Amino acid sequence: MAERPISTLNKPDVALELTLRPALFSDFTGQTKVKERLEIAVTAARQRGEALDHLLLSGPPGLGKTTIANILAKAMGGNLKATSGPTIEKAADLAGLLTNLESGDVLFIDEIHRLQKTIEEYLYPAMEDFKLDIIIDQGPNARSVRLNLPRFTLIGATTRSGLLSAPLLTRFGMRERLDYYVAEDLQKIVIRSAHLLNVPIEPAGAHEIARRSRGTPRIANNLLRRVRDYAQVKGDGQISAPVADCALALLEIDENGLDEMDKRILEAIIGKFGGGPVGVNSLAVAVGEEPDTIEEVYEPYLIMEGYLNRTPQGRTATALSYQKLGLKAAGKQQPTLL
Repeated sequence: MAERPISTLNKPDVALELTLRPALFSDFTGQTKVKERLEIAVTAARQRGEALDHLLLSGPPGLGKTTIANILAKAMGGNLKATSGPTIEKAADLAGLLTNLESGDVLFIDEIHRLQKTIEEYLYPAMEDFKLDIIIDQGPNARSVRLNLPRFTLIGATTRSGLLSAPLLTRFGMRERLDYYVAEDLQKIVIRSAHLLNVPIEPAGAHEIARRSRGTPRIANNLLRRVRDYAQVKGDGQISAPVADCALALLEIDENGLDEMDKRILEAIIGKFGGGPVGVNSLAVAVGEEPDTIEEVYEPYLIMEGYLNRTPQGRTATALSYQKLGLKAAGKQQPTLL
């Protein structure tokens, strides 16, 4: 039998991501309090025949903000129109999105903190009064036209809510923060995803993946795919705890979920900057990574797990970092210049 082309053996990761996302609240694991509050809000809005209040979802990447937006749009019986802050470059881009909405639709803006301030101001009347003011022509012939918009719901997602302006924040009727998941919830997510991917998995294997996933469903699903590949090539296709352990060791992800870049960050702070404090820009140069990536992707987990402290003077390594790297903590260090 002729082999199928490699491109047809596996779906693209983007398509897989969509298939693994739950479409209903009943399938959504974790974030119990947030889910309960949103379910109540949806039920109440549907009973009144109104659009859902505007919602701001904040928290680290990969925790389910986009998934929740899809679930809410489906629950409200509307369509989801998705975009992101950086892609809205002109007022006309925003006007095009808003005027194409229908009553009950959901407009999802990812990375809403990266909206330009001039664009952000056009959102204010749209969110409050469902009206859009646009300028036609230029110079002496310029005139303002007000358009009526259908009742829609704006869902904004951000990893850095502190960068949103106060006027925009106050226009969100609901604000919810998503937190990192516990290993038990991630284990359920891994088992569900494995079932959707038709991958046989043991509970112990799912737990091994879950506890090394940094409390993040997106990372758990990504690791599941890589462990699936390892089990398929090196084993009998079933994911057990030993198979998961070997696969994750090959990926250089240790038993605490730290990867190679996490260790490089800790090693740089301790070895090159005497344990800190050190500014994020200096640290980024030392490890060859972007400052924003360090702040948004790596630091939150390292701080949550107690490996790193963020102080006004800069980042400092904790005693746990020295222990993790098998080093002896030095005495009081002189601050490293930013």
